[in-house]
Amino acid sequence: MYGVPLMILPLLAYNVLEFLMGGVDWQAEAYSAQMASGATFTLAWGDVFILATLLVLFVEVLKATYTGAGSIVDHILSTLVFIGCVVEFLIVDRAATATFFLMTAIAFVDVVAGFSITIRSARRDLTVGPANGG
Repeated sequence: MYGVPLMILPLLAYNVLEFLMGGVDWQAEAYSAQMASGATFTLAWGDVFILATLLVLFVEVLKATYTGAGSIVDHILSTLVFIGCVVEFLIVDRAATATFFLMTAIAFVDVVAGFSITIRSARRDLTVGPANGG
């Protein structure tokens, strides 16, 4: 699955929910539970969406640990997904939400983490001198 940035999935999901399904009230309650302390724990739909996006980020970070020719394409496409998120956030009124902003921030972390992990892995794989020490 190299070359396909998984962060495109939350971006597509957000746009499908907003533009094809008629929109989402990201602040609406998705789940609530009474805690032992007596407080009420509440998750909004935006929180659920961000949680799912963080799970995608986790998979992306795992993908970044594998180096290869496809990883370069993956990093370039991840950067394009991030740029697309920034542009959409700035010019599309329905993307001017805290949920979309946090998804954009997660896409930024994906880009930076991907490049950082790949660079660290490449340094470790670099050998200097003969392999048998002679």
